[in-house]
Amino acid sequence: MSLKEEILSYAFTTFNTTADYLFEKFPEYAVLRHKRNNKWYGLVMSVNYNQLGLKGTGKVDILVAKAPPELVAMLKHLDGYLPAYHMNKEHWVTIKLDGTVEKNKILQLLHDSFLMTR
Repeated sequence: MSLKEEILSYAFTTFNTTADYLFEKFPEYAVLRHKRNNKWYGLVMSVNYNQLGLKGTGKVDILVAKAPPELVAMLKHLDGYLPAYHMNKEHWVTIKLDGTVEKNKILQLLHDSFLMTR
């Protein structure tokens, strides 16, 4: 199972969230949001390395999650983390799903994002 699939499975088993695929142009982009208020707590997508300002060819799976601004400021200087892709860069962070960041850290950030947005 890919890390992307594990994240979607975690969201379902932990929060009873089924991913929404809202973008006709990007049918593989999975939005994770609360059932009660529809607020997003995660976005899983596959983007080109150059769209993230990175060298390389092809695509990389990423998760965009909400976090406190002080944590975002710290994380974006570590390997595997980047400024938010298409979200508020002060309150959201992009996490590469290429094995650079440990799965348990990714799931904890997703969990915290869920709690922050409910």
